[in-house]
Amino acid sequence: MKRLLTSVGVAVLATAASILVAVSPAEAAVGLHISGRNIVEANGQNFIMRGVNHEHVWFTGQTSSFANIKAAGANTVRVVLGSGKRWGPSNDVANVISLCKQNRLICVLEVHDTTGYGEDGAAATLDEAVNYWISQKSALVGQENYVVINIGNEPIGNTNAGQWTAATVAAIQKMRTNGFQHLLMVDAPNWGQDWQYVMRDNAQTVLNADTSRNTVLSIHMYDVFNTATAIRDYLDRFQNNGWPLVIGEFGWQQSPNNVDDQTLIAEANARGLGYLGWSWAGNNDPYLDMTVNFDPTQLTTWGLRLFNGANGIKATAKEATIFGGTPSPSASASPRPSASPSTSPSASPRPSSSPSPSASPSPGGRGCTAVYAITGQWPGGFQADVKVTAGSAAITSWTVTWTYANGQTVTQAWSATVTSSGSAVTARNVSYNGSLSAGASTNFGFLGSWNGTNAVPAVSCTAS
Repeated sequence: MKRLLTSVGVAVLATAASILVAVSPAEAAVGLHISGRNIVEANGQNFIMRGVNHEHVWFTGQTSSFANIKAAGANTVRVVLGSGKRWGPSNDVANVISLCKQNRLICVLEVHDTTGYGEDGAAATLDEAVNYWISQKSALVGQENYVVINIGNEPIGNTNAGQWTAATVAAIQKMRTNGFQHLLMVDAPNWGQDWQYVMRDNAQTVLNADTSRNTVLSIHMYDVFNTATAIRDYLDRFQNNGWPLVIGEFGWQQSPNNVDDQTLIAEANARGLGYLGWSWAGNNDPYLDMTVNFDPTQLTTWGLRLFNGANGIKATAKEATIFGGTPSPSASASPRPSASPSTSPSASPRPSSSPSPSASPSPGGRGCTAVYAITGQWPGGFQADVKVTAGSAAITSWTVTWTYANGQTVTQAWSATVTSSGSAVTARNVSYNGSLSAGASTNFGFLGSWNGTNAVPAVSCTAS
């Protein structure tokens, strides 16, 4: 159910909207921009994103990935950056843009530190993300033909998702006040999945807040969208209202509980919507990685489906005309007829209130602690986060263990290697997050299944 803003917040937004009505939609439209519900280039040619996410902030040495992503057929890469609040700071923005341009890729740049704000205590606010973009302005100005600024990744978790509207309006307006003319992209709340429909129900307010009328909305589709009905109902609402939308992240249907990726890419192709799969590599998980260890010759099942499928990247991607490519077809050329969508897709799982987190005992000296928290829960499934913190001395590796008491199982994980033996679960660090300085923290997450009871287990952490 949509959360309500305070009366003061509504009044402020309503006033802002009334002021903005008189602004010309074409004002300050430079480079890539919105026309109707389409993304178009400066020359007016339609551009439909077909690409992947690249975890640059954690793998800054993997610069060959840009060329490999292009060679695989993509026309866009969404690049993970850090603002310094949690990751980074990424001060190599000019080099990232250069790599995109050298490889004839449109560059979507995103700040990842905002992920799950309000539910994840380490997350940055959208306002802090805007401050990062301001700090990088010199590298971004003049690149409007090549760069889309995705202000903050999945900027609100499941706690008070209603705060997304005011925070997003303020972020967009602060970007424009500070002179950014780029196409802006804004992610949905609920860890990007919008299961409470805050973005869907407040889309027009957010779009109206942009004095340049140059914002595209972004939905991240994972297990909430595990049926064709859930996908179509959601996309119908945006299409019927003429709202610009990109599917900024999604995975594949490894099990029935996962996102229906084949329907997703077929619908995106039919509707002229851009899509960006998560991710090229780095998750250490075949559910999320498209390649094995960044090797373009070793596509995983997910990589094969996304790049080589009938509606996949190779079959549908058109290079941006700024690089000499042929234009993409207009999204309005073949709209998908549909009945009026339901207000809430009944097939989509709904996260419920989460049990309290559990923590391991505090270590003395060289060691670590771990805190296990359920960040989202719905019938039959849940998402959890584990925060690992080094003790009073630096560590080079860590292992977290727990035992489920209610028959839960881990179905997929990221940022850790997770194995199970019956009810016992062991999570070990991956290559990039094992070394922690004294008192420093890292996180890993996973999806799981449950039935009946989903109690939070006691966890233990050991380190070397």
